[in-house]
Amino acid sequence: MQKNILRIVETFISVLLITLAGLLSFSIAWMFKTWTNLSMEELVFHLEVPLEGTNEDMIIEYIRSCAVPTVIIFLAAMVIIAAYRKKKEYSIIVRGAMICSLAIMVVGISYTWKELDIGNYIKNQNNDSNFIEQYYVNPEETSLTFPETKRNLIYIFLESMETTYSDQANGGAFEQDIIPELTQIAQENEDFSGTDTQLNGGEVFPGSTWTMGAMFSQTSGLPLNVSSIGANDMDTQERFMPGLTTLGDILEENGYSQTLMIGSNARFGGRELYFADHGNYDIEDYNYAIEQGWIPSDYSVWWGYEDQKLFQFAENKLQELSTQDQPFNLTLLTVDTHFEDGYVCDLCQDEFGEQYADVMACSSRQVAEFISWIQQQDFYSNTTIVISGDHLTMDSDFCESVSDDYTRRTYTAVINPAVEVQSTEKREYSTLDLFPTTLAAMGVQIDGDRLGLGTNLFSNLSTLTESIGYAKEASELKKKSKFVDEFAQIDETSEELLRREEKIPSAAVGGDAYDPDNHTFRVNINRLKGVNEEVESIGVNVWTVIDKSDTQWIECDDPDEDGGYYIDVDPAIFDNKTGNYYIQACLNYTSGESYKLGSEFMIVVE
Repeated sequence: MQKNILRIVETFISVLLITLAGLLSFSIAWMFKTWTNLSMEELVFHLEVPLEGTNEDMIIEYIRSCAVPTVIIFLAAMVIIAAYRKKKEYSIIVRGAMICSLAIMVVGISYTWKELDIGNYIKNQNNDSNFIEQYYVNPEETSLTFPETKRNLIYIFLESMETTYSDQANGGAFEQDIIPELTQIAQENEDFSGTDTQLNGGEVFPGSTWTMGAMFSQTSGLPLNVSSIGANDMDTQERFMPGLTTLGDILEENGYSQTLMIGSNARFGGRELYFADHGNYDIEDYNYAIEQGWIPSDYSVWWGYEDQKLFQFAENKLQELSTQDQPFNLTLLTVDTHFEDGYVCDLCQDEFGEQYADVMACSSRQVAEFISWIQQQDFYSNTTIVISGDHLTMDSDFCESVSDDYTRRTYTAVINPAVEVQSTEKREYSTLDLFPTTLAAMGVQIDGDRLGLGTNLFSNLSTLTESIGYAKEASELKKKSKFVDEFAQIDETSEELLRREEKIPSAAVGGDAYDPDNHTFRVNINRLKGVNEEVESIGVNVWTVIDKSDTQWIECDDPDEDGGYYIDVDPAIFDNKTGNYYIQACLNYTSGESYKLGSEFMIVVE
């Protein structure tokens, strides 16, 4: 009897370890293939980011590359076990499989530990640095003088755009220039390369290596590195760094109309919260485009809608903004060039035999056409344009052939600035320097020529990168900073944050349309998480009047085989009343605590 129990336990542990080893190995391989030059900071960001707004293609690719092979390995293990279960070699095979599985996991974890430099990451998270406090220049305490006639600003964040994609003769790393139009724009305008004709761009520091971090860094002069919250969890807060003064705050204070226009869901990563909180931007994202009827309600490609439409909508918006009496700031974020491999739109051509290169080339043409259109408009003479790559690409293989000796930089071009560059030397700078540089390009006089950790590149003043070197600055910016945490004023009791951390219950809740044949509508409660106490009941509150005076509580039955719950609501409990029915799912603990699940929603009964 004991032998049989031991045999069962060994078999279970063996299959479990084989499955885990397979999943871990495939996941590690997929991770490093998907994100080249991956850092621990970026990995933590990707693990913590909520799925809302995420490109579904990436999820599908993970399932295809990791989950499916793991299932195959599991089934293969079961077949082998079944074939050898009555043979004397069975115990040797099972124990051998356990040892091999453990060895594979140790090798995988050790490789990941080394590649991501996890030891130093942990050390940095436990070490406070006063570097930012030492060098930070607070805009609130700096004299900023705007010109009598304030200039408009068009700021274009180009997803994953690098100077790397130009040819070697022009400072890139490729044999053929993939972005010739952008190369020409940078060379004919300002990229802070001095008398050198080769492209120059901004280096990227920790805390600036993903889109939200990049947009934050370029408009605040600080890395987005808050120790008490996940890198992309700022959307769980009521405020986004309320103690901070940014580009948007400065322009709002000086009477600017500000708009953020993007072809994806602005809520993703806290972008909506940041730009609304700092500058009161009008947020015109993918959801806004549907609400305004710019695109059909069921239209969805890539992350929302493609850049071709973004530039069309931007032209319309600029014509509207140019009729206002107040100066404007229109900020755009492209998305077609996002990894993996980018989005092929109707304008893309088969030029390079590689999809990502073709998409980059298409983006280059579209940006050039958009800039050309702007330059033909009456408002252009008093408008400064900043074009900046948000961060280096995370595409798995596009830059595989780039030499380790080549320094990859984000693309930068400032068009129609109000001032001349004072230095003829090629500058060493980072994306943090674009904060004061943008204001200077608009004709704003900055006392001391520094804001945040950034330096006005139109001045002769050395950047921090030039003064202390990239390696030293990057090393310090990886560490915790109580100074930045004070700006953040994180509310660690935020219900949304607690849900995301699974400290309180949450669920995916939705409803089906009213079924007139069955005289019911169904409410679905799935993916229940964060349940840490004994549950007394799960159900929904339903009401039909605004003051909720007719609220009815309907409790769920036992969960289905997938762990989900559903309730068929019969309007008969409201005397078959027609109109709007409002629903809020809830979970109640036996302790008396009650939590809302999902958001309140509405179903129409006709």
